[in-house]
Amino acid sequence: MVSTKNLSSLIGLIKDKASQSKAALLAKPNILSFQLALLRATTHDPHAPPREKHLCVLLSLGKTSRATAAAAVEVLMDRLQTTQNSAVALKCLIAVHHIVKNGGFILQDQLSVFPFTGGRNYLKLSDFRDSSNPISWELSSWVRWYAQYIETVLSISRILGFFVGSSTSNEEKEKKTEQISGILNSDLLKETESLVGLIEETSKMPHCLHLNGNRLADKIYAFVGDDYLSAMKEISIRVTEFHQRLSCLSFGESVELVCALKRLEDCKEKQSKGISSKYEVLMDEFWGSIRETKNLIGESKENQEGGKLARTKSRMSDSGRFMERAIAGSYRDSLRFGSERFDLTCKGFPVPGTRESYFLLK
Repeated sequence: MVSTKNLSSLIGLIKDKASQSKAALLAKPNILSFQLALLRATTHDPHAPPREKHLCVLLSLGKTSRATAAAAVEVLMDRLQTTQNSAVALKCLIAVHHIVKNGGFILQDQLSVFPFTGGRNYLKLSDFRDSSNPISWELSSWVRWYAQYIETVLSISRILGFFVGSSTSNEEKEKKTEQISGILNSDLLKETESLVGLIEETSKMPHCLHLNGNRLADKIYAFVGDDYLSAMKEISIRVTEFHQRLSCLSFGESVELVCALKRLEDCKEKQSKGISSKYEVLMDEFWGSIRETKNLIGESKENQEGGKLARTKSRMSDSGRFMERAIAGSYRDSLRFGSERFDLTCKGFPVPGTRESYFLLK
């Protein structure tokens, strides 16, 4: 008698062969090689990651026309959003991530604008469920998390102007570092907050109960681990720049920066051991730099204003929290872009999204 597991594998193999045969007959000639490579890279096997040679073929269209690259991205997204198999969905997300990390400009550009509107859950996978077997059920939680993570990566790319973790030359990296010194405080804060958001998403990676030794999960670990280190480096560059600007940061900007660094420190205990264990020294230096920057901000503001940055926590009713959320968006905009217009000796102001108020103490 054929076991349920073997039967499931056999059905998946048949589906893979059928999809490849159908593509060979019906696919458009200009993207036939891409579509076949995509199908071979996104099989129903819940243990094996996409083969490197198939992923490399996916990148080949980065050197073709923009129209062809757009058609290829549409095929990839269509397979991602129509499959009900967790292994196929994860491998499609790996393919997207591979393009982000190693793809050519044209292919990356088409990926970054698809589906044009952007926003949360635009990959349409927040409700993904595959209950066909225990492994598929656990992989479903990875699909939901990984999709949200990829959405965050794409969203951050629109803020930074490049993909975190993408392969770039040393010359390009030096150029980006030089450009950072010329941007406004508000833009530097926005970039820092977006990078902190990526670290936060990384810390939400699901636990592996039945996936120990699963090569598909290991592939995702490797990709996300590279992004994690890249985000740390980008944050470090911006934190170093803030060191040079402490004297010209307004009180509101200092508060925003402290809040961002506090969010970052909250991720320290949640970070994946699989990501951090190989880079213990680098991690220690990074977290030490974050702690030092927070302290310097407090000392700088105390010296400049004759007071110090203090934080109070207050209890509020549900209606109070509702009113805070209602004004959060408009208040954050005025704080970020026009904080220097405010009298910083005022009694205090709430920080949107928290129950904390910051005061300048005389």
